[in-house]
Amino acid sequence: MSEEKLANPSENNQADVLEPNATQGRQQRTWRERIIALVALALGVFVFYTAAFGAFETLIQRAIFVATISFLGFALYPLGHKTRWQAVGAVVDGVLLVSVLVSCVYIIVRFEDIMGGGLPPLATRADIIMGLVTTVAILELARRVVGLVFPLLVAATILYAFFGDNIPGTFGHRGFSMAFIVETIFLSDRGLWGLLVGIASRTLATFVLFGSFLLYTGAGQTFFDLSARMSGRSTGGAAKIATLASSFFGAINGSTVANVATTGNFTIPLMKRLNYPAGYAAGVEAIASTGGQLAPPIMGTAAFVMAEIVGVNYWRIASAAILPALLFYLGVFVTVHVIAKQQNLGSVANEDLPDWRDALDWRRLAPIIAAVAGIGYGIVNGNSIELTAFFGIIAMITAFVVASLTGGKSLWATAKQLLGALEDGGKGVVVVGVLLTAAQIFVAMLNLTGLGIAITSTVLAVAGDNIWLIAVLMGVVCLIAGMGLPTSAAYILVAAVFAPALIQLGFDKLTVHFFVLFYATLSVITPPVCVGVFVAAAIAQESWLKVASYAMRLGATAYALPLMFMLYPGMLGQGGIAAIALAAITGVTFTLAVAFFFGGLPVFSKPGDRSLWLAPLIVVLFPTWTSTAVATVMLIALLWVSGRTGERQASLT
Repeated sequence: MSEEKLANPSENNQADVLEPNATQGRQQRTWRERIIALVALALGVFVFYTAAFGAFETLIQRAIFVATISFLGFALYPLGHKTRWQAVGAVVDGVLLVSVLVSCVYIIVRFEDIMGGGLPPLATRADIIMGLVTTVAILELARRVVGLVFPLLVAATILYAFFGDNIPGTFGHRGFSMAFIVETIFLSDRGLWGLLVGIASRTLATFVLFGSFLLYTGAGQTFFDLSARMSGRSTGGAAKIATLASSFFGAINGSTVANVATTGNFTIPLMKRLNYPAGYAAGVEAIASTGGQLAPPIMGTAAFVMAEIVGVNYWRIASAAILPALLFYLGVFVTVHVIAKQQNLGSVANEDLPDWRDALDWRRLAPIIAAVAGIGYGIVNGNSIELTAFFGIIAMITAFVVASLTGGKSLWATAKQLLGALEDGGKGVVVVGVLLTAAQIFVAMLNLTGLGIAITSTVLAVAGDNIWLIAVLMGVVCLIAGMGLPTSAAYILVAAVFAPALIQLGFDKLTVHFFVLFYATLSVITPPVCVGVFVAAAIAQESWLKVASYAMRLGATAYALPLMFMLYPGMLGQGGIAAIALAAITGVTFTLAVAFFFGGLPVFSKPGDRSLWLAPLIVVLFPTWTSTAVATVMLIALLWVSGRTGERQASLT
């Protein structure tokens, strides 16, 4: 078996904690790195504790969380690092960090007064100073971890709240004093310490830990080996490995960029070595990794936020996402297969694939099975989502310790590996925490000024009752909003501003929010600003435009699925068994037709005949059993003719 080709795709995540003799780097850490590690471990313990025993008082829980992620944020993303301005950056970081810590302590000490109305009617001068500096610090951290666009949008909403009385027409409002704005942001549970921060501090942080433990206990390599064995020997095997492996990874980390960086560093070079076009190789990885944010059980950050906004249990969101996620990956997999057939893209040599016995070794599977069992127990038992994840982590750790010790690994090496998972999990919470803290300020200002209502009124006035025009506009806005914004930020922005327009026209709330979620997720592969594509293109050393064109072609099904949600509510598990069955059959027919069309599968081997695959797509736009039956028969007939054509061509060669 070729070691070069079977390198561990998750080895970067596992760092050097796997063996005692590989821990020298950790022993030689600088004092700064040691402090960061200790704080990250402390954050991991805090998240672990609150998942098991419940959160502290609302403001205390969120203030501790904001203080900790701020410390780690300024430490992990220092201003002017390794530049001539490093000393100045250290001073700025120190001032901002101390200000945040002081503010968080103030909130913890005064939380009863804040929640009980024991403070003065408006913020005092000291409150204003603390509130403004803390807001600036959070927005500056957001700039460092997610880029400039989102913090500027948040800052714009604050200015809008202050200067709104100078704006005429629908978008004007009475204006608010700086004291009142600061009180909303700083001295209430609607701003810096609001709902989204609560989600980040408990639900999201717990699942970040879950994903970290899963990777550190070897699930990454196991998923990859299983993917390789299941699909590597088929036509286009390397591309199918990327699709399956990315779907497995995505189901546990829910991040497009992390998924591309993890699996792409292996799958893209492998595809290139097998003479797959570089743009195609990177495009496969980009679109397959994008689906991770939509694939249960651990979806992207936006899905957890959506559960709170819609007002349903997260597991309802995850169960609703099952059929769309399956259709997403079915579309990618079939398109990959069709293109591989058309371009004669080869398979992976058997000697370069892992052994089945290694992939299915009980010691490797035990942590994964235990984690699933733990989560299953929590769901059946009706526990909170945080406690359910806690059960999954405990079961996983127990199984991993047993597997490690029976496999000859020392207790010390096993403990180090688990501590590494806890530390990386703590660090992984930072980006999510900073992003949602900044997003909460945005939502607070939106609610304060009524901007969302004004935009909804304008959309309804322009589009009238043309629901499809509104839907298309909202989809375009989602894609645009996601350019330069993380998926969760794009989702929050569009869900808060545009979703109410469709809901007012009678669409189900869950359907509308899934519509927004899908397009916000797809923005990471949609030009001109497509972060997932940029990462894949860098690995493939190919033009990002070529990568984006392949990714969009391979993911064509995903762009159309949100519109199908509105026609077929059963796609999201609504309307009963008959509706779900209709949606499933229609979805498969629709997905295969799209895959055959964009994959370029010929029907009669004549120019332009692949457009015949569009016929079933048109028929399913009429949501009845009759139209679904007709479309399915049409698809089967076209597929039969295409197969016969292929057989005749093969006999002539």
